[in-house]
Amino acid sequence: MQRARLTKVIVLAAAGVISLGACSARTGGDSGGDSGAPQAAAPSAAANAADPAGDGKAQCAPTSIAYAGTINGANAALGQNILKGAKLAVDQHNKANPGCQVKLAEFDTEGTPDKAPGIVTQIVNTPGIIGVIGLPFSGESKAAGNIFNSAGLVAVTPSATNPSLAQNGWKTFFRALGNDNAQGPAAAKFITGELKANKVCVIEDDSEYGTGLAASTIKALGDKASCQDKVKTKQTDFSAVVNKIKGEKPDAIFYSGYYQEAAPFAQQLNDAGVKAKFVGPDGVKDDLFVKGAGDAAANAYFTCPCVPADQFTKFTDAYKAATGVDPGTYSPEAYDVATILLKGIDAGKKDRAGLLDFVKTYDGQGITKHFKWDDHGELSATTVWTYKVENGKIVRNTEIK
Repeated sequence: MQRARLTKVIVLAAAGVISLGACSARTGGDSGGDSGAPQAAAPSAAANAADPAGDGKAQCAPTSIAYAGTINGANAALGQNILKGAKLAVDQHNKANPGCQVKLAEFDTEGTPDKAPGIVTQIVNTPGIIGVIGLPFSGESKAAGNIFNSAGLVAVTPSATNPSLAQNGWKTFFRALGNDNAQGPAAAKFITGELKANKVCVIEDDSEYGTGLAASTIKALGDKASCQDKVKTKQTDFSAVVNKIKGEKPDAIFYSGYYQEAAPFAQQLNDAGVKAKFVGPDGVKDDLFVKGAGDAAANAYFTCPCVPADQFTKFTDAYKAATGVDPGTYSPEAYDVATILLKGIDAGKKDRAGLLDFVKTYDGQGITKHFKWDDHGELSATTVWTYKVENGKIVRNTEIK
């Protein structure tokens, strides 16, 4: 929940990690199950969506913004999606505006709460950086958000969803999506409504993200949350949890965590003959889950406070031309975040205080949504979508309303 030459190597390496953790990754099935609802139409980009190219007349001294997040760590694919989306926006801006060249500096936190503070300290001690896209994960955001705040450096996360992040009094924190107080109830509504599950096992990992989202989902499920259990980051053997779930015979399983553990977990559930629908959140919604989960992926669904990019034609075509792959989870949100920072620079914001004030008062349309933040850095309007695996690919399913 992270450069074109490195991406293929990183993806293959990550897939190898999942494959080893799952003992043997097998080919996924042909299609996902039927959620009981027709596939919702993907929204098109609004005609007035902000364009990072602007009018091509921007003038500025050489300026830097930064991406801070995982590039090579666990669950790096989620960070790579964000980095590539942000880089596309910066490249389009710079190509169109020869008089205003903006550098995108890249900082790898590996997505961990122990490494992020040191990396963020490096960023804030680099005076030329006046805005940040990140951090992607909730745990690292909790550990390092105060450092951004103390430096007055605006940081807009495209993907960190733990609700408590907006309650720390940080004036520099902004979230470009809905938080888990929206995703948890939406997941519960989807599982009990469209999937018609009456017994749901909720399994959480030990991350800030996993525990927070699980709590929100369990609360929304009420007495339909018939069993609960915990797993650990980097765990590969889930036999004890699988046996417990098998005994409970749930209709659905909600896994609150990331794809690195979700893939072998789903595969081991499948190997044990568990037939329950498998539902993962945005941290699981990645092609590497599909590869790692093998046969089990055909029975998987995902919830995500992210908008399908299917019909963002201009963006998706440019993204694929630049990277060689389709946009991933949070690629378009990162593109929107980078565009907002670039618009601030084009408007003459030359320092951290100016760009922070620009974001704080921003009110404009992006390709994914309308962006306007409250005093806590939360958006005024958000949405949650569901996705499913079909023919070995993650495709949109329905919008939860």
